[in-house]
Amino acid sequence: MEASILLGILSLFGSLAGTFGGIMTSNRLTGYRIEQLEKKVDAFAENHNDITARVIKLEDNDKLFEEKIKTTNQRIDGLVSSAK
Repeated sequence: MEASILLGILSLFGSLAGTFGGIMTSNRLTGYRIEQLEKKVDAFAENHNDITARVIKLEDNDKLFEEKIKTTNQRIDGLVSSAK
């Protein structure tokens, strides 16, 4: 074999190895980034569920307080009416 053909074949294998190594490294990095994003989404979902539960509880408390205020206003009106 001539030296130039051998050099061409070695260059081909070197290029293929470099390309394959770059693709594998990029694939690992992309997988790592996706994993980190999934963790952030999971943390957000857990936080969102907690907030949703707290909002529902606050809405229930708001209804309770509105009812108490309504009852208190009726009692005040009753006292004012009886005082006249």
